[in-house]
Amino acid sequence: MNTIQNIMVCVTQQKTCERLIRRGAEIRDTYNGELFVIHVAKEGDHFLGTSKDGDALDYLFEESKAYGANLTVVRAHDVLETLKKLTEKNNIDLIVLGQSFEKNEKNVSNKLEKQLPKDIEVEIVPIEKEEKVG
Repeated sequence: MNTIQNIMVCVTQQKTCERLIRRGAEIRDTYNGELFVIHVAKEGDHFLGTSKDGDALDYLFEESKAYGANLTVVRAHDVLETLKKLTEKNNIDLIVLGQSFEKNEKNVSNKLEKQLPKDIEVEIVPIEKEEKVG
């Protein structure tokens, strides 16, 4: 990592977002950058994959606020294209993503990395053991 100015944390599930935001904040603090927490929901889906969107959004807002992050939550037809545009809009240098068990073409991390300029770094945060259960 060279000079990191802006970090984007992509969150999908409520129970995993705190550790991703925490990691983004650690990097931000090291480089004195700015932290953006982004959630893009596919049009027609619940924002965070649950019928309790209000509670989930409150939780996401509170976690982002606790770490001094800017929160953006949007709906979009093309999630990856929207993430790419937000990366450009916010001059992102590093993206923090949670680990995915999807393989090859279905892996969102791989798909996103292929669409990004080569100068944007991506850090994958491994899934913690207690998250695999359930």
